[in-house]
Amino acid sequence: MNVIEKILARAAGKKQVRPGDVVVAQVDLMVMHDLSSNFVMRVFETEMENATIRDPERIAFVFDHNFSPATQQAAEALAAVRRFAARHGIRKVFDCGHGSVHHCIIENGLWAPGQVVIGCDSHTPIYGALGVFATGVGNNSMAALGFGEGLAWFRVPETMRVLFYGRPRPGVTARDVSQYLVGHLGEDGAVYKAVEYAGPYIEALEIEDRILFPLMSIDYGAKCGYVNPDEKTRTFAQAHSGCKEFDLLTNDPGITYSKTLEIDVSQLEPQVACPPTVGNVKPISEVTGIPIDVAEIGGSTGGRLSDIRTLAARLNGRRVAPGVRLQVVPASRPIYRAALREGLVETLFDAGANIFPPSAGSNQAFNMGALAEHEVMLSTQARNFPGRNGHPNARHYLASAETVAASALTGKITDPR
Repeated sequence: MNVIEKILARAAGKKQVRPGDVVVAQVDLMVMHDLSSNFVMRVFETEMENATIRDPERIAFVFDHNFSPATQQAAEALAAVRRFAARHGIRKVFDCGHGSVHHCIIENGLWAPGQVVIGCDSHTPIYGALGVFATGVGNNSMAALGFGEGLAWFRVPETMRVLFYGRPRPGVTARDVSQYLVGHLGEDGAVYKAVEYAGPYIEALEIEDRILFPLMSIDYGAKCGYVNPDEKTRTFAQAHSGCKEFDLLTNDPGITYSKTLEIDVSQLEPQVACPPTVGNVKPISEVTGIPIDVAEIGGSTGGRLSDIRTLAARLNGRRVAPGVRLQVVPASRPIYRAALREGLVETLFDAGANIFPPSAGSNQAFNMGALAEHEVMLSTQARNFPGRNGHPNARHYLASAETVAASALTGKITDPR
């Protein structure tokens, strides 16, 4: 069995599972941001009469979209979730300003290799880089099976492998490679598959970059994504997981895959996801010169300390191009603190950037980042659907921190090389 099959078999109390089997598994952690926690709360309280939560310690809420409510309605929604958590003994509530949901969970150690994690967020597969089976579920499933029973059901997915090899060119980052895969596979290229990310390129990456691959699994329809755990996984878990005793499950020798895809990263240039979807990915040579109004470092696929360092190195002693609004959103409070201590925030402030609280940033434009009809944004965010960040005719391009930084200085999409 592979890692995913082993985790699901153990969580379902079985010795073995195969692709296509339906299992009911014990869940170790249920993760929701402020929007999904509000939806699940309402299902639980209005559609499940006299229901009780099986284990509140396995539930975590992170308020990252409405990180500073701009309306009474938004404020009331957060207040309702706080009251719900208090009534039901849910103590893991990370209120406004703690950061982007999954970064917050990882940095606070609420996971361990070998676990099952579910969330009402499409990027929940991120934990697959940490030896975890993780996937998104619907609000009703979370309320009924998750909250009520501490369980979730799954059809064991087939597994395809993507084997990355080669040395990337200067200026080509893990974000470029993971974004290329979305365009290469297409948005229905791995429907309900488990995707294993493997090969010398993946093995050489640090965990911070590995997480970008399973995080983006949903963009080609996958059920989950994972990296076969190794010593880097173990070291990261020992440093960051709250569970000091865990099982680092790994693939059995000789496992089979439904498909294997090989990608030579040395052939890639920086990549940009163009409107109107995340699957419309093009090499940067095809989109350079497009004027931008907003540049942003932030979101579930951005705002890491490495992203902020990249931006500060580019902008040190320079100024953002006239007419460009540069938004910087640390992914978590520890990242924000580190950026402060390293002097990165002052460098960015002097360059003309606007610094925002740790959060999901402009994702869905709840508190910031809304675009007018003819405006253009280039960001490290994970989504660019029409209307998601303001007017449906606004255009949103997605790229690496290197590309965003270079473009913020020129006022147009620019090859970071």
